[in-house]
Amino acid sequence: MPKNKPWLSVNKTVPLHQILNVMNAHQSPELIARVEDALQQLRPFLEADGGNVSLVEITEDFRVKLELLGACKSCSMSMMTLKAGIEESVKRAAPEIKSVEAINLQPALEH
Repeated sequence: MPKNKPWLSVNKTVPLHQILNVMNAHQSPELIARVEDALQQLRPFLEADGGNVSLVEITEDFRVKLELLGACKSCSMSMMTLKAGIEESVKRAAPEIKSVEAINLQPALEH
């Protein structure tokens, strides 16, 4: 499937190449599919504001690493969206996930 094609709907199976892109020896394809399905449910809302996310990795200690895409990279609400929206959705779909982190989101500087 070309990268510029939209994702399959939530009711369909996650494409095998998406699972293989993220899978490490400690991860089950079923876990990756549940995380991807949770992200897929949120994509229409992110895309409506010009953004998106890409699953990069699920670590051995069950931390999801995402890349924020489009407007999500520079939006001032990205951290809130990540924690209150994306992380909660992912944890509901895959309770074994400990946290969700964006690899390209800079933490706010403390004053």
